[in-house]
Amino acid sequence: MISSLEKLLGTPRDGALLRYSLGLEYAKAGERERAIEFLRDAVARDPMYSAAWKALGGEFAEAGQADAALDAYRHGIDAAKARGDRQAEKEMTVFARRLERKT
Repeated sequence: MISSLEKLLGTPRDGALLRYSLGLEYAKAGERERAIEFLRDAVARDPMYSAAWKALGGEFAEAGQADAALDAYRHGIDAAKARGDRQAEKEMTVFARRLERKT
């Protein structure tokens, strides 16, 4: 799946969704650094992409980077609020609170 998606990089289909998808696939493959790289690309291309912020926060949290995870969740919460995505907002709020309690 990763190689199929990577073939689309640099084509007209390259965008936030492709970068998000690659980030998720690399995360599934256990390649956290590559996952973070593509998820960062996704939110850089579309700062309102709350699902990408949520995934990025999760990868940072799994990597033990609590500050980066909290930052990603906070951006994601703002994006979710702006888009009216209440479910994503609630989920990231819970994740952020859990991290804040640990630190």
